[in-house]
Parts: sequence; C-alpha cells; structure tokens
Amino acid sequence: MRYISTRGAAPVLGFEDAMLTGLARDGGLYVPETIPTFSAGEIKAMAGQSYEEVAFTVMRPFIGDSFADDEFRAIIARAYEGFTHDARAPLVQLGSNHFLLELFHGPTLAFKDFAMQLIGQLFEASLTKRGQHVTIVGATSGDTGSAAIEAFRGLDAVDVFILFPEGRVSDVQRRQMTTPVEGNVHALALKGDFDDCQGKLKDMFNDFEFRDEVGLAGVNSINWARVLAQVVYYFTSAVSLGAPERAVNFTVPTGNFGDIFAGYIARRMGLPIEKLVIATNQNDILHRTMETGVYETQGVTPSISPSMDIQVSSNFERALFFAYGGDGAAVAQQMDDLKTTGRFTVSQGALEALREQFASGRVSEDETSAAIKDFQRRTGQVLCPHSAIGARVADDHLGATPMVTLATAHPAKFPEAVEAACGTHIALPPHMADLFDKEERMTVVENDLRQLETLIKGRLSK
Repeated sequence: MRYISTRGAAPVLGFEDAMLTGLARDGGLYVPETIPTFSAGEIKAMAGQSYEEVAFTVMRPFIGDSFADDEFRAIIARAYEGFTHDARAPLVQLGSNHFLLELFHGPTLAFKDFAMQLIGQLFEASLTKRGQHVTIVGATSGDTGSAAIEAFRGLDAVDVFILFPEGRVSDVQRRQMTTPVEGNVHALALKGDFDDCQGKLKDMFNDFEFRDEVGLAGVNSINWARVLAQVVYYFTSAVSLGAPERAVNFTVPTGNFGDIFAGYIARRMGLPIEKLVIATNQNDILHRTMETGVYETQGVTPSISPSMDIQVSSNFERALFFAYGGDGAAVAQQMDDLKTTGRFTVSQGALEALREQFASGRVSEDETSAAIKDFQRRTGQVLCPHSAIGARVADDHLGATPMVTLATAHPAKFPEAVEAACGTHIALPPHMADLFDKEERMTVVENDLRQLETLIKGRLSK
C-alpha cells in the first residue's frame, strides 16, 4: 500500500512512514493511492465478530508489510483493552430507526480514544523497532489533546506537546491535559483559537529545519492512521444493523472533518452507506460550503460544543482531493487561496461530487441546548452538546433507512452545558472521579511560531 499527498508534490510513502511523517512535506495530507474494497460476503462475515477482529480485517489491507499479522493483532488488543464496554462502540436506540453509536467508553471519554490508543501502540512498536525518538506536537479543540496525552504519556521514545486554545475548552477537557505528571507530556495553552493552534502546528511542519532537528511527528487527524482507525466503527455498527443486506445512514458532528471522512472511506470500501450527514454548530463553515460552494472563514465564535469551534477543517482537503479526481495541483491552489485570502470556491464539478457523498445541517447555540433537553425528555439519554447537534441534524434526515448518530463524547465532559440545558448533573466515571483534586501543570504561550519552537526544543528529553 502506497500513500500520496493531496497536493501531489511530496514523496510517495508506505504506511509506516506516512504514519510517522503525519503532514506531507508539500503541506498536503497523505491518502492511500488505492482504496481496497470488500465484497458483500466479506462484510457479512464480520457479523458476530469482536470489535478487535473487525478492526484487524478492516485495517489490515492498508498497512502493507509494516507489521506482521500477529504483531498487528497484538497492537489492536492492547489499544482497546482499557475500554469499559465489551462492545467498545455499542449502539443504543434513540427512536424509530434512529440509533446512537456510543464512542465514549475509552479512557478519556471521547471518540478520539479509538484512534489515539491505536496510534500510540503503533508508534511505540515502530519507534522501538527503528530505535528512533520523535517529538509529537498536536493541536486540539478539546478531545484530541487528552487522548494523545493518555496514549503517549510515559513512553521513552516520544515527547508530546499539545496546543489548546486558552479558555476555549471545557474544564474537564483542560484538566485531562494538564494533570498527568509524566515528564514527557506538555500542555500548552495558546492565546488564540483552535485555528491558531492548528495553524502553528502546520507552520512547524513546514519549517523543515525545525521539523528535522526535533524529529517532528503529528497525531492530529492530519495523520492517516487516525482516520483509518475511525473507519472500523462504521463497519461494526452497520453490520449490527443488517449490512450488507441493509443500507445504513450516518450523521456525524464534526469540526475538522476527520470522523466523517472515515465514513467516506468506509463507503468506498464497499459498506452500503446511503447518506453521510455533516452536522455543524454555529461555526458552520462546512455546511455553508456544501450550500454555496464557497469555503470562506468568518472567525470562530466560542460555543458549548468547543470541539467543533473550527473554521479551517483540515480533513476537508482529503475530501476535496477525491472530489477533484486526485488533482493535487487543483487542491494545492485552493489551499494557497485559503491561506492568502481566507476563502476559495469549489468548482462546479467538484461541488457536485461532494454533494453526491455528503449532506449537511447546522444547529445554533440555543438549538443545541434545546436538543439536549428534548432528547433527554423523549429518550432518557443525556447527550453531550456535540452529540446533541448530531442527533438534532439526524432528525431532519430520518426515513426508512436506519440512521446512526455518532455520540462523540461523554456528557460528563461538559457538565455545565448539560446541566444548564436539562437540569441534570452527570458525574465523571469512577476512574476520573479525582480529576478536580489533582494539580494542574501547563504553560500559557503566545501565538508566535519562534517562541513555540524555542520552548519545545528547550524541553525535549533527548
């Protein structure tokens, strides 16, 4: 399996190198040169299998000869042994033909654990084999950072620096990043919003002298291995609902487009997905783009769904690449336009291709709170703000085909917003009950590339 850049001007890599590299040297994102497909019989055979067994089957074609089968099975087993539900990603019914896919049973209570726990094990196996040390820098709007720190803390071969927007994550999200005591993890509160954090991360990758000096690696959803891990739960949930004989729809609350792009890959692999619905909050750039064909940043407005407070959705570049038929030069031009003018226009052909794959919807701040209250009243389920946005948008797309809404985080990660909406206080699970008793350890940093690079170099353990 070979991986190519969405901008068409970076070296072609194998899975392991693409994983460790993260962002391509031309600024693009790696995607598989070809997408393997499964027959209906192969998908049907997944019924009744464990999550780990399906994960091996789904991901194995993408990894080439990077890991032997027994080694890869062991990596998958270690990745998910800390999840608190045997099904890993269980389905619960919200209503007639509407199901909730609970993706919050991992160690940090968010869907990012599915990818990050796996990528932590993959990195450790690969770096140990190679005798390498890397510096991971990540940007987070809330959940990626805590999942990355949980996955990599204490590992000798990795230093981890997580950038998050100061004052724009929930108290639980922040404390999950700032209370680990291991010396190889560093929480950096950047003065700005998530797009500033993500922008500085990309600037570091494009500073090749710094990148090579520190052995920079990325675990944001720019990393293909992150997307690949998320493909798995589309298969497990769809098969549980009758695939391949029965088509399934998915609604995905998304900001950076990685989780829903994983659904696109699942569909390309042969999973009978009828609709993929993008659900956005008030920072609705993805919905506006699907409506108008114009991708235009308008600034980030803080919300009670902070993980979606994004205007530059990195993984949308991957969707554009396929919508443009693999034309890396066209994608590179649009990304250049975005960087210089804050906008680009999707060609009519590419927009039609996107609309064939994705629908979309938007939920305001008031509607988000109302949805939390409404779903608790109707179903007894207390949803986090992000999951409530997904469920609310899904309501507009219900029909004869089963709809699965991805529940991306546990409501206890956003207690103030949930309690204000429906009057119910959701306690943290026992393994996190002492989170607010722990001492925090973080550094507030300016939105300045050179200062960040100097700080990171000064804190490296090796």
